[in-house]
Amino acid sequence: MPRLADMEVRFSPELEAKINRAAADLGHGTEDYVRELVERYIDDDTRFRSAVRKGFASLDRGEFIDEAEMNARVERMLRS
Repeated sequence: MPRLADMEVRFSPELEAKINRAAADLGHGTEDYVRELVERYIDDDTRFRSAVRKGFASLDRGEFIDEAEMNARVERMLRS
């Protein structure tokens, strides 16, 4: 299995151009920018998967709210 430090990822020319523009707009080097994006994505994905597991565990315990209550909560959130 290759070490991550030795990993090479190939992007389409269009995606590579987007990455280069975004990195330049932020004043970052392209490699640093991609590294930051991947790290942020993994962190967000880990949090999301944890929240989904907690949600399923709540459902398994019978802990949930009905659709009307969910709609009311969303409405309150949107108003605040």
